[in-house]
Formats: sequence, structure tokens, C-alpha cells
Amino acid sequence: MSKSKSKSKRQRFPAGWDQDRVRKLAEHYDNQTEDEQVAEHEAARRAENQTIMVVPTELVPEIVRLINKKRPA
Repeated sequence: MSKSKSKSKRQRFPAGWDQDRVRKLAEHYDNQTEDEQVAEHEAARRAENQTIMVVPTELVPEIVRLINKKRPA
């Protein structure tokens, strides 16, 4: 058996997150109606001081790093 298969991987979550929170979030989105999805997207689009944009996936980690750097401590 390979080394990677013999060790169980421990799930890592961002600060403030745990398995229960991830499960609840997944359930929320899994159970949304199409109308609820559209309403949520429209509300996000109208949010003040926020921008929605499409970026290349490989840039996401760097963008997240920059956002976290700008957040107040």
C-alpha cells in the first residue's frame, strides 16, 4: 500500500470554519430553488462597494491573498 493511501488525510478548514459549517453551507445551496439562486445573484450584483468579475482560476489564490492582506486585523 502506498504511503498516501495508508495515512488518513485530516481535512483542513479556513479559520472559523469546521465540518458542520461546510455541511450547512452545502445544504443551503443544494436546497435552493432556481428563483432563490437568481435572487441571491441579483443581491450580490447590487451590493455596494463590491465587484463581481471572472478571473482565471490560477489567479484565485493570489487574489485571496491580496484581499486578506487588505482586511483590517
